[in-house]
Amino acid sequence: MSDGWPERLIEEYGPTWHPGPFERGTDGPRVIVAGVDGSPTGMRAGAYAGGLARRQRSRLVVVYVATPSVWTAMAASAAAAQEQLFDDQIQELRTQIRDRAAEFGISTTFMVRRGDAFAELRDAAVELRADMVVVGASEQAGHRFIGSVAARLVRAGRWPVTVVP
Repeated sequence: MSDGWPERLIEEYGPTWHPGPFERGTDGPRVIVAGVDGSPTGMRAGAYAGGLARRQRSRLVVVYVATPSVWTAMAASAAAAQEQLFDDQIQELRTQIRDRAAEFGISTTFMVRRGDAFAELRDAAVELRADMVVVGASEQAGHRFIGSVAARLVRAGRWPVTVVP
């Protein structure tokens, strides 16, 4: 994000999360990673993950991945417009996440990454030792042929993946 945004941004909201000893697969998820992109299904995935984190007293990590279009590299004006769109989405998500974390008392981390959505979500889940990943179903018709981020996460087979319609 060339206009002042770092390659990765991490912000903490809500109460401080105090992890116990790490023990995968017991007592429900302790760390839930939710991939959001501003789409209706992405926002529903974030809401679902937030509710689950509240009920399970888990840490919620909301990850937004800015994925530049291949076409924006061809025109400087298109790249600038896309960067502005990313900035606007990040600001809107930041406000919503901060407000919901405070309202519901959920320990929440907001991460912004840049690159391929699948690779960045996978890497975030590995780095955070996530117990589950929640994403929205793809709304793009072409993903039936080339595979969606959700399908690729499921095939990675490292964590339970919940795909929210």
